[in-house]
Amino acid sequence: MSFIRLLSVIAALFLFSGTVHAGVQIFTCEPEWAALAKEITGDRASISSATTGMQDVHHIQARPSLIAKARRAALLFCTGAELEAGWLPVLLRKANNPKIQPGNIGHLMATDFVELLDKRESVDRFQGDVHAAGNPHIQTNPHNILPVARELTRRLSVIDPEGATDYRDRLADFERRFSAAITDWEQRAAPLKGTRLVTHHKSWIYLLDWLQMESAGTLEPKPGIPPSSGYLSRLLTQLEQKPADMIIYASYRDDRAAEWLSGRAGIPALSVPESVGGSPQAKDLFSFYDDLINRLLSVRQ
Repeated sequence: MSFIRLLSVIAALFLFSGTVHAGVQIFTCEPEWAALAKEITGDRASISSATTGMQDVHHIQARPSLIAKARRAALLFCTGAELEAGWLPVLLRKANNPKIQPGNIGHLMATDFVELLDKRESVDRFQGDVHAAGNPHIQTNPHNILPVARELTRRLSVIDPEGATDYRDRLADFERRFSAAITDWEQRAAPLKGTRLVTHHKSWIYLLDWLQMESAGTLEPKPGIPPSSGYLSRLLTQLEQKPADMIIYASYRDDRAAEWLSGRAGIPALSVPESVGGSPQAKDLFSFYDDLINRLLSVRQ
């Protein structure tokens, strides 16, 4: 009997030691932030994401399963700039977790730490799905990831001070590898400079800014508004006068408008990942940008 009890104690100690490093509960809104949190925490955290790379983050429900995860979280890690305005306030209210409420160390919005493009003095519903603070789709430029990684590390070091050294070491390693990867991506993407793109949604302006590409229009007449046949016909006329090189749309979007315009304008339409998990190849932050650039080059070269 004493031997069995000894085994039970050893098993309990083993289980406890195995959960120490997974003790920090991190709730992310988007998969790119879950992937970044994994880079910085290793096995010290349990990380969940409210969305996948095959979902439109604007249109998510505050489901009971998400509320339960947010209730247990020590850190909420989202994009911000009103990207999650349709569901995150409800989730925060129902989770009733003071650790992750605005103003606390456990409430991290990535857009607070980068320079946003397309800021507006004012917005109204007639402009479509626009954001006064600026365009929130910062993840399509990898340079935006690094300042967010530094702030994530700072906050984790406060939330879990025993892991502070580990977090800082992992950040240094990530910065080294990611900076080298950015240099490689920019060298490979050099032929894309000046490429004219039609995009489905105005979620690619950071990509265009990063790789010095040009916008030739959007499939949506206004952000978040589906294109009508009349609008697409006018866009076709516009492209006949000043052609584009390709049409791109996020892999989770309906491809019918892109394919219609592609067939009539004679330019290729391309499905691309908008985040980690947006394609079978985009499994983490590194492979996300790899796949995105590979797909763009496959049409341009």
